[in-house]
Amino acid sequence: MENQKTPQRIKAIYQMLFEMATGNLSFRIFKTNQNDEVDKLSEMLNKLAGEMHDIILRSGYVTPHYNYQNLIQTTFILDNKCIISGFNAHVPETLYYKSEELFKVDFGKFIAPQSFSIWNQKKMEASLDDNYHSTVQLIFITGNNKLLPTFCTISRLRYSDKIIVNSITTILQELLSDATHLIKIAPEKYSEAVMMQNLYDYILNHLEEPLPTLKELAVLFDTNEYKLKSGFREFFKTSIYNFYHEERLKRAHLMIRQTKIPLKEIAIINGFNTYLNFYKAFKKRFKYTPSEVDRGPDEAV
Repeated sequence: MENQKTPQRIKAIYQMLFEMATGNLSFRIFKTNQNDEVDKLSEMLNKLAGEMHDIILRSGYVTPHYNYQNLIQTTFILDNKCIISGFNAHVPETLYYKSEELFKVDFGKFIAPQSFSIWNQKKMEASLDDNYHSTVQLIFITGNNKLLPTFCTISRLRYSDKIIVNSITTILQELLSDATHLIKIAPEKYSEAVMMQNLYDYILNHLEEPLPTLKELAVLFDTNEYKLKSGFREFFKTSIYNFYHEERLKRAHLMIRQTKIPLKEIAIINGFNTYLNFYKAFKKRFKYTPSEVDRGPDEAV
């Protein structure tokens, strides 16, 4: 039985590494009683995250996590030689290229070496099958020299030799343009920075719960309402409520895309009292309804 749980424990380690990479140093892996190498690694990561959190704060910084942008759909139209003959408006902003740098260029130029063999195979298959349709992960190289993994659907257009490459990409974007992704604080504001960081982490770790009132949060963090409200906006450039509201909608979007959990349950999991409230907030934020998000075959609704 314990051996069967090992994949889940390893998955938790991957999740921990991802959370640390996005700046969430409050994430922790639950301990088990295995006392094996996986447990030892988990304990090391928990300790490392705690030490990093303390060091950054003592150094006079707060660490905003990366934010998920809206999931972006990119569409390429390729000719029979896989030269890009068209694309939608999201492609340049996603790949960090100007439109003229993409048009009439070999699609393979933007594929990372790790995906060359996969792309060449799919390209050949698509050229031989009029009804071709396949889903595969490709890694793109962006104009700012970063790798962008994304799942793509590759299809042949009916009555045409053109190939369509579609993808839905989640892009991580820092809250600030500062390349260090850290917010410098004055020494005299150290205690306030610790409080704001703890509040920030608290919200992200309790998205499934209703947001406490400002008064309740002030009591929880042993301060007054004004300091909590103004301090959060000063450090993170948004209000407490807007941050909470935005993050739970982003998480709900990802859950719709990546799970088969019924939409009504996703609404509840992300802190909405009714599906109607969730529906309205979701449509206002993303400009389409929850049921319009592609969940793949056999979706649960």
